[in-house]
Amino acid sequence: MTMENDLASALDGIADPLTGKGLLAANRLPPPVIRDGVATLVLAVDGLSGDAVSQLETRIREAGTGVVGVRDIRIVRTAERRQRRLIAVASGKGGVGKSTVAANLAVGLARLGMKAGLIDADIHGPSVPTLLGTKERAQAVDKKLIPMEAHGIRALSVGMMIDTDRAIAWRGPMVAGALNQLLADAEWGDTDPIVLDMPPGTGDIQLTVVQKHRPVGAVIVSTPQDLALIDARRGIDLFRQTNVPIIGLIENMSGYACPSCGEVSHPFGSGGVEETCAQLGVPFLGRVPLDIAIRTASDAGTPPAAGEGPQADAFMAIARQVSAALG
Repeated sequence: MTMENDLASALDGIADPLTGKGLLAANRLPPPVIRDGVATLVLAVDGLSGDAVSQLETRIREAGTGVVGVRDIRIVRTAERRQRRLIAVASGKGGVGKSTVAANLAVGLARLGMKAGLIDADIHGPSVPTLLGTKERAQAVDKKLIPMEAHGIRALSVGMMIDTDRAIAWRGPMVAGALNQLLADAEWGDTDPIVLDMPPGTGDIQLTVVQKHRPVGAVIVSTPQDLALIDARRGIDLFRQTNVPIIGLIENMSGYACPSCGEVSHPFGSGGVEETCAQLGVPFLGRVPLDIAIRTASDAGTPPAAGEGPQADAFMAIARQVSAALG
């Protein structure tokens, strides 16, 4: 027998709380998928109380870890089909730190007690795997992608399905199809809200996300310089034209503190984002400094928001404002 068969047999020896049948026979679990000793199981929770689900998960883990070769059990709960809250994190242009902000916003929301998720909608330039330090390939069970788990959030990216150095030279329809797979054809379970790391610009892909998947709000990231703010205004206009509320603007790379003397300089200017917010009548969500600690932590796959210190404080302050806006 294969390892999957051994595990399936062990799981089918657990009685479903409602029918009394084995979990696979009762369609509570599909046949398990095992990769590198990690078993991924999608548990249907329909009709079960929270306590019953927790007890069932405990029994599943006990049965699974008793199978030779299985070193870990990953359980993803299904959820009743409902509208998840999607938060679009966007910028009018690239290079302003949008992906870093999106990843840390998701981690910050999770630290506030939410079951937050993150989708890398920047198909041509996926950076979420690097930002989260995830090197494993995403798995599929019953033709549904299983989000990866890292730093308290669930995440998916095309970068979790292809080689790191491979160029993604896809035309519009393929990009739209990939986005739909990440958003609609994945087993997100009870994940809510989901932060969308949008590609830069205001073109077809942005319109596809906005019109088809309807974010509950948009967060715009910009540096303080005029060139970035011009494009940020265009991004705001796109969301307003499509009736997506603007949660607010974030000023990234706001100021640089000299590590030797502590003097703060502003290589990209200062106050431009806050001034733009006042002009356009949208909330100002806060500033994130130009800080080498943020850069090194991001490159290492450890989002600053997951730790402590002034860098984490900056992201957590923004996460609190976004959480309050969600209600």
